[in-house]
Amino acid sequence: MLEESALGDGWRVWNADDERAILAYRPDVFDSAAFPPECLPTIYVARGRRTRRPEGPRNLPPDAPWFVTLYLEPDVNRDPDAYDTRAAACEGAIDLSRRFADGAVDYRGLYQVPRESYFEKLDELTGR
Repeated sequence: MLEESALGDGWRVWNADDERAILAYRPDVFDSAAFPPECLPTIYVARGRRTRRPEGPRNLPPDAPWFVTLYLEPDVNRDPDAYDTRAAACEGAIDLSRRFADGAVDYRGLYQVPRESYFEKLDELTGR
């Protein structure tokens, strides 16, 4: 359901299966050489909320919502968007990837302590 050709410029399908998908923004730029590896912008598509702790088998109810979350770092994220179905969540992720690539997502507002060189590179790549 997540075709790379449908994503915003620079976004790649990093991993995708029936339970979740991870999209990565410009892994060629945010490759851990110039920026810390945790600065790779990612979009997570998952049923139920993503947690930091590994969990055993997930016993989610059949009607558990799907969430789409943009992460700039593990502790820096945009509030997730909720969807009723995986298909709707994938469409939401595609839309978010396009808006991010077009410079329409305020990633600076997500930070309490800004990373100026990181912002400068994101600004350059998204045309902000």
